[in-house]
Amino acid sequence: MPAAPLTATAEAPVPDGARGFWYEGARGARLRAAMFPAPGPARGSVVLSGGRTEPIEKYFEVIGELQQRGFVVLAHDWRGQGLSHRMLPARNRGHAESCADFLGDLRLLLARTQGELPRPWIVFGHSMGGALSALAVAKGVAEFEGVFLSAPMMGLAAVRRFPQGAALIAKAMLGAGRAGHYVVQDSFEPLLGPFEGNILTHDRGRYDRYSGQLEACLDLALGGVTWGWLDFALTAGSILGRTSTAKAVRVPLTIVAAQEDHLVLNGPSRRFAERAPQGRYVEIAGAYHEVLMETDARRALVWAEFDALADRMARPG
Repeated sequence: MPAAPLTATAEAPVPDGARGFWYEGARGARLRAAMFPAPGPARGSVVLSGGRTEPIEKYFEVIGELQQRGFVVLAHDWRGQGLSHRMLPARNRGHAESCADFLGDLRLLLARTQGELPRPWIVFGHSMGGALSALAVAKGVAEFEGVFLSAPMMGLAAVRRFPQGAALIAKAMLGAGRAGHYVVQDSFEPLLGPFEGNILTHDRGRYDRYSGQLEACLDLALGGVTWGWLDFALTAGSILGRTSTAKAVRVPLTIVAAQEDHLVLNGPSRRFAERAPQGRYVEIAGAYHEVLMETDARRALVWAEFDALADRMARPG
């Protein structure tokens, strides 16, 4: 597979042994992924799927921590973000067309890399990546032995009062040919604003580190969402809200939610974990949405949950 670049900064160097590459996703999309080896004999593999707007680079710290735990890590940019294929000429518009494309991309990525991924496989997804990871397991995209989701996008806080109405409006906008238009015309800028008042993390250092990564490679940035993306997100949430979807996730599942999440709803995630045969639900007190980018004390609670899940299926690290 052809080599793909990974952006390093002084605060966020590329993890040891990294290999970025391009691969062909669903409908021929050119997508970026990266493989990170374990430092010694591997305990297994983690497939790391970030949230909306999040490129591989944002997770360099997390990837290094997974490597230290003895895991091979496969990380990727979802279509429409990072350095992967952008679906609109205006590349900063956060757009999507269907759940099927995302799941098809993941299926093809795993088919191309399975020989480099020792078992057991744990899927590790955040926010949008968490929702898509849950769908992938429920629909049998790949045989994962464990599922770890942080603040998964199973319900949008922005439409909590009228989810059905929002879904109808989004469908109408698609029918009117406005799928690629911003939901909010004065949409937020792709680069991060000031730390003060942000709703992502309480950790200034990690917030500033990601801001520096975006400034180092502006092509990684992504702006507000389109009607097409909103339709995709609401459709995914509807599917995940079905009892049958949760029951189809038969392997050990842990969902770690942020108690002070202003972007996704915790109720749908709690219900999903309760319905899954081996589900566990935990909230991190005082945390904002990006629990893996939070303060050290809050992150330690997240890692304790991951380690407990991993130790159920992988040899001790």
